[in-house]
Amino acid sequence: MAATLPVTSYKPDDHVTPHSKPPERRRVAPWADRLFSILAHGAAWLTLLLLVGIIGSLIVGAAPAIQHFGLGFLWSTDWDPVQEKFGGLVMIYGTLMTSLIALVIAVPVSFGIALFLTEMSPRWLKRPLGTAIELLAAVPSIVYGMWGLLVFSPILSTWVQQPLQKLFKGVPVLETFVSGAPVGIGLLSAGIILAIMIIPFIASVMRDVFEVTPPMLKESAYGLGATTWEVVSRVVLPYTKSGVVGGVMLGLGRALGETMAVTFVIGNFNQLESLSLFEAANSITSALANEFAEAGEGLHQASLIYLGLVLFFITFVVLSLSKLLLAQLRKGEGTKS
Repeated sequence: MAATLPVTSYKPDDHVTPHSKPPERRRVAPWADRLFSILAHGAAWLTLLLLVGIIGSLIVGAAPAIQHFGLGFLWSTDWDPVQEKFGGLVMIYGTLMTSLIALVIAVPVSFGIALFLTEMSPRWLKRPLGTAIELLAAVPSIVYGMWGLLVFSPILSTWVQQPLQKLFKGVPVLETFVSGAPVGIGLLSAGIILAIMIIPFIASVMRDVFEVTPPMLKESAYGLGATTWEVVSRVVLPYTKSGVVGGVMLGLGRALGETMAVTFVIGNFNQLESLSLFEAANSITSALANEFAEAGEGLHQASLIYLGLVLFFITFVVLSLSKLLLAQLRKGEGTKS
């Protein structure tokens, strides 16, 4: 007896026929896309208008000082509110010098931190150490300033400045670089505090870009017998140099604009007596923080706004140079590939 196959009933709705129409999509109201486009364009134009407004207000506020002092304001060391003689060289020098000191210290330290976290750290230590470094960026700048004034400056004076002054006493050039009152306040102290503040930013960016490197490239280098330093210098750095430069420029921008921490430890002295790293000095941001509230209308207030305009210009130049450098690096990478 032959087996009979079960008979199943066929329903046309069980399967979609080739000629059936696709389900209609829900149409969005035509005004929604238009509204989204207007909001997006408005946000972009608002940013540009704010930038133009800031520049315009700075130029208008600084106009009396620009007309009275001209470009000579940039290389004049006079700062006498009583006689209304103002020059920004001391503040410009202090800003650039403290930022340079901060970069010289922070970049190698940040590179070492990023290298350790990505290549050498054990897995159990990588996460808590990375979190601790990122938490340093959350510490308010005024806390760094108070710590620098009350704790770090005495240590710097006792263990660094005074021994160096005794060691280089009578040496013509080196004695000048370590001269100054042995109180641990000045350009070097401000630069070191700034370095501590920008290390989390640079180290975090470097760590992230180092982790972007394809593992296959690093494993191939290790397989060929390369050391950790050779892998980093010949594989990781060439692959991530654009990101590394971007992280360094981010830290530089942070250092140029820092106010409260620098105000506590730089000394706030408006005269350029020597090129000593331990000499009390001033920066653009600390001068604005100390004097703007008490400055009367006239040349004093206009000169302070002129300093703000100069700081804006310095920041713009640094950002532009970083963009050009990054463009050149990407162009070089494209040429090699």
